[in-house]
Amino acid sequence: MKAENRYLANIRKHWMLYVMIVPGLLFYLIFKYVPLAGSLIAFQNYQIFKGMTGSPWVGLDNFKFIFSYQDFYLVLRNTATIAFYQLLFGFPAPIILALLFNEVRLLLAKRVVQSLFYLPHFLSWVVVGGIVFELLSSQGVANMVRGWMGLEPILFMQEQRYFRTIVVLSGIWKEVGWGTIIYLAAIAGINPNLYEAAVMDGANRWKQTIHITLPTMLPTILVLFLLNIGNFLELGFDQMYNLLTPMTYSVGDIIETYVYRAGVLQGQYSVTTAIGLFQSVIGFTLLWIFNRLARKTEQGLW
Repeated sequence: MKAENRYLANIRKHWMLYVMIVPGLLFYLIFKYVPLAGSLIAFQNYQIFKGMTGSPWVGLDNFKFIFSYQDFYLVLRNTATIAFYQLLFGFPAPIILALLFNEVRLLLAKRVVQSLFYLPHFLSWVVVGGIVFELLSSQGVANMVRGWMGLEPILFMQEQRYFRTIVVLSGIWKEVGWGTIIYLAAIAGINPNLYEAAVMDGANRWKQTIHITLPTMLPTILVLFLLNIGNFLELGFDQMYNLLTPMTYSVGDIIETYVYRAGVLQGQYSVTTAIGLFQSVIGFTLLWIFNRLARKTEQGLW
């Protein structure tokens, strides 16, 4: 049978599976690939009424402008710093939680605890931001506890030194439970015979985790790490916008919030597109570098 005939026969046999992937393909085509054409305005003096075809080309002028703009380096530094903290503390959190879930033997308790950890993922950052402001307000729980200890109240959301910690911890609280799903699936796929053999050799639960569970999860961990590093400078507009205050702009103003102010509110579409393109290039470069490193363990994305 010719390759073309085998291909058509496979489509007829599994046509329902092919239909199921159509929505996903359309999503990426419409919302990911088609908008790439809009990146051209980074090289134009884009005027909304003239459109892409009528706006004059300016070459690399927009990039020269952003690299000569003093506030851009502040925004870039804030973005890179918070992204590093999130990668350092946020990425291992679901791995550790998944390992802890795996050790819970009472099925009902495990399901209840997992549901409680999943719940924050379904809350919008507007709601989570309101909860954070309420907990850390002058009359909130945190200052109430400080009062019991005889300490003065602190306006946490107005203090620059606490802001990045609050951002990282609130992000972990919201997403750590949801992030365990893939890791729990990887753990569920481990051959039970490996654990039985380890028990026969006298390995306790800790040694089983170190020598069986974690090495078996490593391919999944590497893939998710690469996906995260590719979005290193994309922290998410919703979280930062809902947690920022005028007093914390110097440590919390990131690329997404700057693009919103300059692009949406001031109409500097070409400049903000240039920033977004720069952001994507950095993400792709980091992804390529770490993928090359991961290929040494035969676990790269390509």
